[in-house]
Amino acid sequence: MPISRDRILYSDDAILAVNKLSGELVVKGSGKVQKLPLYDFLKKEYPGIHPLNRLDFETSGIVLFARNKKVLADALASKFKGWKKTYRTLIAGRMDRDHGEIKIPLPARNKSEGNIPATTRYKVLRRFANASDMEVEIETGRQHQIRRHFSLIKYPLVMDDVYGNEKFNRTFCRQTGYRRFFLHAWKVSFPHPVTGKEVTIEAPMPRPFEEVLKKLG
Repeated sequence: MPISRDRILYSDDAILAVNKLSGELVVKGSGKVQKLPLYDFLKKEYPGIHPLNRLDFETSGIVLFARNKKVLADALASKFKGWKKTYRTLIAGRMDRDHGEIKIPLPARNKSEGNIPATTRYKVLRRFANASDMEVEIETGRQHQIRRHFSLIKYPLVMDDVYGNEKFNRTFCRQTGYRRFFLHAWKVSFPHPVTGKEVTIEAPMPRPFEEVLKKLG
């Protein structure tokens, strides 16, 4: 079954951008899969694609694919210089600062490299009684960077069962019926690999998150 057209956010000869749903895999991991990952669906219609970024299973939003090996190689060689990724998320607690930076080194995917620099920039969009709606920007994506960073400063993502607050999550789930952490890759900007012109792509906000924000407000 092909991906619905409304989930294709951008497409040309070099780049394909798709709106990933929460609860979808981008590519196969080591474990068993209940359904085919996004990549397996897409490569039937777009042969030759290669993922340029990945999102956690529960994270929604923009996933980018190179349409051929040259685009992939060029992006990797540039170390994604000039790429900017902006997320929306909901954190536990009322963030005390309107905006700020989290600069805490995080483990590299290759464990032999140890901890490597990571910067997460944020601003508060709205505060609620026990949570904050956040806009978050990263340039390089370390594994679970946003989730780890907010947990390390004692504002974990709401309903994050790995880095979050178990007691808070139980209460929040009971009050709202919301059971998954919310992290949405809603905007990405980058220099086009062929033309060099800046491309900006946005993904619509998922309905469940908008519903939770209404309940909180």
